[in-house]
Amino acid sequence: MDADAFLVIGLVLAWLGVPAAVSAYAHRRSPVMAVALLLSGGGCIAWAALTHPDGYRLTDVPDVFFRVIGQLL
Repeated sequence: MDADAFLVIGLVLAWLGVPAAVSAYAHRRSPVMAVALLLSGGGCIAWAALTHPDGYRLTDVPDVFFRVIGQLL
C-alpha cells in the first residue's frame, strides 16, 4: 500500500476512536478500544507523513481522501 492509503486508513481509525472514547466515558468503562483506535490511527498517519516524499499539507488531505476512495471504487 502507498502512503496515501495509510493516511486515509489512519484518519478513519482516528475518527472512529473519538466516539468510542466518548461512549466509554459516558458508560464509565475503560477506554481500551478507543485508545487502541487512536494510537493505531495516529501511527498510520505518522507513517504516511514520514514516508511520503513531499509530506502532506492540510489542504492536501481532502484530495488524497477522495483519490484513495475513488481507487477503491
